[in-house]
Amino acid sequence: MRVTEIFFSIQGEGTRAGRPCVFVRFTGCDLRCVWCDTAYAFSGGTERTRAEILAEVARHPARFVLLTGGEPTLQAELPELARELLDRGYEVAVETHGQRPLGGLPREVVRIADVKTPGSGEVARDLSWLAGLRPHDEVKFVVDSEADWRWALGVIRAERLEGRVTILVSPVQGKVDPREAARWILESGVEARLNLQLHKIVWGAEARGV
Repeated sequence: MRVTEIFFSIQGEGTRAGRPCVFVRFTGCDLRCVWCDTAYAFSGGTERTRAEILAEVARHPARFVLLTGGEPTLQAELPELARELLDRGYEVAVETHGQRPLGGLPREVVRIADVKTPGSGEVARDLSWLAGLRPHDEVKFVVDSEADWRWALGVIRAERLEGRVTILVSPVQGKVDPREAARWILESGVEARLNLQLHKIVWGAEARGV
């Protein structure tokens, strides 16, 4: 498995924001979103065996592990690694763009799936995979404009996501004022969470390994 970095920090987003977490960031992504903040993970990295990854994770005290990227589902051994972590008592989440098959992951894994909006430059066109998400999964919409938000709201309603999964709305830093995003959510009446990137607030937008 090709790994860009493994580090211990706090989870910055989603329902587990603020919790101690071990991040395993894999190398490679098949999308090129215009606002991507982890482009350094597109290439490079180091080949690591599952045993090496498990040993590195075990060096840290957290019992929550996030498998991220890049796009982690590009790693053929991802389901096996997730199962091994679960069997060792870890809570496991996978952060994915959702446009690759997710069915091979163990049922207990929390899938945090990013539905790509038009503003990303990689708009999601096939949304059939949303039907396969489970109640403990999370769906994230990164919005860089009110038009993006309106598109996301249409998907939320058309796919009947409310009450089925946690919905996260993430304003692109520097492009959307969080107060505006909060207003959009409140005015819509939709049951969604404003999802700010806590790690950037704490350590700054350019910090890595935190």
